[in-house]
Amino acid sequence: MATEINIPKLGMSMKEANLVEWRFNEGDWVDEKAVVLMIETEKTQWEVEALGSGFLHILVSAEGNPKQLVGAVIGQLAATEEELKALQAETGVVAAPAASNKPKPAMAKSSTPATGEKGGRVKISPVARKMAEDTGIDINSVIGTGPGGRITKTDIELAIEARAAAPAASVPTSEWDGEVFDGKRVKESISIRSGMRKAIAHHMQQSLLNSAQLTITGEMDMSAVKKLRADFLKQEEMLQTRITYTDILVLAVTKALKVHPLINSSLIEDEIKIWEDIHIGVAVAITGDSVLKSGLIVPVLRNADQKPLPQISKELKVLVKAAREATILPDDVRGSTFTITNLGGAGGSYGFGTPIINQPESAILGTGAITDRVVARDGEMVIRPIMTYSLSFDHRVIDGAPASLFMAYLTQLVENPGLMLC
Repeated sequence: MATEINIPKLGMSMKEANLVEWRFNEGDWVDEKAVVLMIETEKTQWEVEALGSGFLHILVSAEGNPKQLVGAVIGQLAATEEELKALQAETGVVAAPAASNKPKPAMAKSSTPATGEKGGRVKISPVARKMAEDTGIDINSVIGTGPGGRITKTDIELAIEARAAAPAASVPTSEWDGEVFDGKRVKESISIRSGMRKAIAHHMQQSLLNSAQLTITGEMDMSAVKKLRADFLKQEEMLQTRITYTDILVLAVTKALKVHPLINSSLIEDEIKIWEDIHIGVAVAITGDSVLKSGLIVPVLRNADQKPLPQISKELKVLVKAAREATILPDDVRGSTFTITNLGGAGGSYGFGTPIINQPESAILGTGAITDRVVARDGEMVIRPIMTYSLSFDHRVIDGAPASLFMAYLTQLVENPGLMLC
């Protein structure tokens, strides 16, 4: 009996996921516990392992990154080749050539166009065939990247782009044999039709389109916090954690949100909902070996206002580690009420930015690097460690005055950290 491949439930709030990529082709042999599929929830991609061994029969193609409900059966693993052929006959899938025992990446391009054996029928999706007919693309010249060499919509789109670019080429082929677009040589083309970059692009654009964002900027004197952190570092063994500037900033923000609750709110339809819970999102930069594997994830520290500094530090480290190792659960990146993005750790210098609100929140705090600056204190010019900040807020919910009062109070806490104990 065939083993089913389902969309796993990775968190209590998870209801669906996008298919990203099948790691094996139709008919390939898959070993138990091999990663057979990549799925995507929010901005996190997950590997789905095979629960048994068998020949792969794909029920739902990953083309177009379709959404599937948790528990949906999207593939099967047949115990024998005969069972595989029977399953393929039931779903109308043309049987692939004899399966290889070696895994084949679903996106690996074949060296020849996706025609059937001995000049047989071209394997192409209905959407791709219609697009090719409408645009005059010769499908016999297109290399298919889908399961079993099947031509997909993406393949036709790339063929259209290549055809459009060809007449504009201004560089002799003897000098450049790569892609040319609009008269310019292309070093690399990176598709963001799926994955983390697509999710980031969508969320950021929607945030700007759906809210009236405004940013105020300023500076904080970090002298007292630097001294406080130095004292904590001496007690690292006793605290069982290494306190960071972000940890201290999270604590300060929770105190400030208690005093200025409007900042901890969301506009839901026609209601401003001021949240009793304080769930702090902390933006984490993900640095991969390519643009598609790099981006930003926002783990959520829940009920941060109810936790002492050492606990904040420990829990944040666990969340950040999970985010960077791509093992963070969907529930851990949902439900934040206020977000902090600290660019200081990225090695930046003195400067300001305009962080984009993490919807459906109403505000986000961006902080820069701590740098020594000349400032006036008691009528004298002195050097102090200064951190810049940028608070972006939704003007539909928060006016300039409440935003300024919130930042004034937060600055007071940071510059006088003893007040956090009150």
